Amino acid sequence: MTTWEYATVPLIVHATKQILDQWGSDGWELVQVVPGPDGSGLVAYLKRPTGGQG
Repeated sequence: MTTWEYATVPLIVHATKQILDQWGSDGWELVQVVPGPDGSGLVAYLKRPTGGQG
C-alpha cells in the first residue's frame, strides 16, 4: 500500500505556474486548489508518495 505525505502551499496569483512547476519537479502532485482562509488568496494542496509502506 502506498503511503503519502501532504503539503499546503499558498499561491501568489502572478507566480502560480512557477510555484506549481517547482513543487512538481520535487515530486509533488497537485490535488486541489481552494480559496485561502482569509478569502483573498488561493491555497494548493499537494501530495507525494513517502516511499514507505502503510
